[in-house]
This record gives sequence, C-alpha cells and structure tokens, in this order.
Amino acid sequence: MMDEPMVESSGNVFADLGFASDEAAVLQMRAALMSDLREYLSATGMTHDQAASALRLTRTRVGDLVAGRWEKFSLESLISLEARLSRSVTLQFA
Repeated sequence: MMDEPMVESSGNVFADLGFASDEAAVLQMRAALMSDLREYLSATGMTHDQAASALRLTRTRVGDLVAGRWEKFSLESLISLEARLSRSVTLQFA
C-alpha cells in the first residue's frame, strides 16, 4: 500500500473533491444547513410527527432530513425550513 501524501484542506470538502468553486460553495451551505437542522431537531427532542408539523413537511420528508439525504433538499428549501422554526440563517463570506 502506497502512502498517500497529506494535502491540507481548503476548508470546503466539496472543493477538495474537485467540484467547481460555485457548486462547492452551494453544496457546503446545504450541508451546513442540513447539519444544523438535524442537530436542532435532536437537541429539542422533537418527534418526527412534531417536526413534520413545525416544518410543514410529511413524516417521510422529515425522515429524509434526519437521515441526511441532502440531495433531496435545495439550498432555498433548507433556508425555508430554518425560517419555519423561527431560526435565522447568516451567510459569511471569506
């Protein structure tokens, strides 16, 4: 087995994987929002039924969210879900 050289991360795993910078930025935002929503639902102890009601989603869609199926949620939809929980989203530019 060959030793692979270590390469310092750019701070965006999607850019490191070779995605174009614009796509990598959107993917990183989607991943961060999904992670935040999942952590919030877990921390509040909401059941899937309670989360479905609060987020105005079906239980199946809540299941997709909790399971981390990020490809099923657009950036816009994840921002909307945060707003439905009365949470704000802040963008930071580097």
